[in-house]
Amino acid sequence: MKINLGKTELIHFVGVGGIGMSGLALIMNGLGFKVQGSDILKNKNIERLEEKKIKVFLKHNKKNIDKTTILVISSAIKSDNPELTQAKKSNLPIYTRGEMLGHIVSLMRNIVVTGSHGKTTTTSLISSIFTEAKLDPTIINGGVLNSFGNSAKLGKSNWCIIESDESDGSFLKIPFTYSIVTNIDAEHLDYYKSLNNLKKNFSQFIEKIPSVGKGFLCIDDKNIREIIKKTKNKNYYSYGINKNSNFQILNVIQKTDISSFDLKINIPGNKKFIKNIKVPLIGMHNIKNVTSVVAVAYSIGISEKIIKKGLSNFKGVQRRFNFLFKKNNSLFIDDYAHHPTEISAVLEGVKEVYNKKEIICIFQPHRISRVKSLKVEFSKCFKKADTILLCPIYKANEKIKLGFSYSSFAKLIIKNSRVKLINVNDEKDLKKTLKQTAYGEKIYIGMGAGSISNWMKNLKSNF
Repeated sequence: MKINLGKTELIHFVGVGGIGMSGLALIMNGLGFKVQGSDILKNKNIERLEEKKIKVFLKHNKKNIDKTTILVISSAIKSDNPELTQAKKSNLPIYTRGEMLGHIVSLMRNIVVTGSHGKTTTTSLISSIFTEAKLDPTIINGGVLNSFGNSAKLGKSNWCIIESDESDGSFLKIPFTYSIVTNIDAEHLDYYKSLNNLKKNFSQFIEKIPSVGKGFLCIDDKNIREIIKKTKNKNYYSYGINKNSNFQILNVIQKTDISSFDLKINIPGNKKFIKNIKVPLIGMHNIKNVTSVVAVAYSIGISEKIIKKGLSNFKGVQRRFNFLFKKNNSLFIDDYAHHPTEISAVLEGVKEVYNKKEIICIFQPHRISRVKSLKVEFSKCFKKADTILLCPIYKANEKIKLGFSYSSFAKLIIKNSRVKLINVNDEKDLKKTLKQTAYGEKIYIGMGAGSISNWMKNLKSNF
């Protein structure tokens, strides 16, 4: 007799077009739940749902939930959403994505990856090693893995690998066995109001590390170091270039398509030196991400041979330093970096391996609130670039005011990063500008979390 989970349930996802919501919907559909969803516009995430015969309404309407028994909402959903309003009137159970994710993953042994930056790549790297080890994990990621063309996959084992979003505090609602905290940075302050509040939440997360699992923390990060000085829970291993790390990075070599390094392991009862770890990624930020997953895999007993093979076979993640095309000895790259720390890290990596090429950063700021709160930090993060093509802010439905002129923001970037800057009005203007200037050996890298990715892909037809 086959027993289906939630046989009588119809679970409706409001805002199902988001990468996190669509991934969760896919997993729950694979587990046997009846799911559907709604959003405003069709996108690739929705197309992937429709391929699985999951119904998606391209409009928010109370009629969409006539037969719904459970409602799941994303953090982007406003309180006056007609489906949410109707669900409250009908006294339906309503859960956030984080809450529902927590309920699902509690059924499995899991590895939760969180932090301000690097979560998606780190989650993908673990997935690659686990796949190589034939462990067939369930994967819920914040980006599309190139290895199977989706952000989520239902595995056959009882392992689950999850990227946990800290943007709205929901990462505290997800139970975990093993965890990684990549870093802590001034991000999502529209929710947390202050860096101190953000650090308090991460402190709570670290205190929750269970005795049957382990935490893995990057002690190169000053905020993490500050937190662990005060935490009572010491059930963690540290990693980084810091000499006091339990997993210390040594002898880094970076080339245009691959990085290698050695790893000194110093944990109670176990001292080891792993030589020549290779991965098709560049940048110290990625080497640290790789180190965290090596630490996890090694700690749960995956062999050095499998770890190395899983890393060397890593296929990458969409929008994480993806090579789009090459034209006249110039490379065109798409990247998701949209926070000053991320931008700086990516550009440092590019400068390290492409030091003889001119670096052109095509930057589309994401969210008015982020630019407003991090104006100075943004102005200083482009120092490794030669030229900035500054696009209009992708507002993401925000209705707040910037509070200063965009031209003054551009001037501040020129002053603090000491770069040439060209203002770009829209996609058409970008194409025109590049057609006039795209010659010689250059690196063109599009950065941002909005429409810039499509703009970059569309450039191919420009030449």
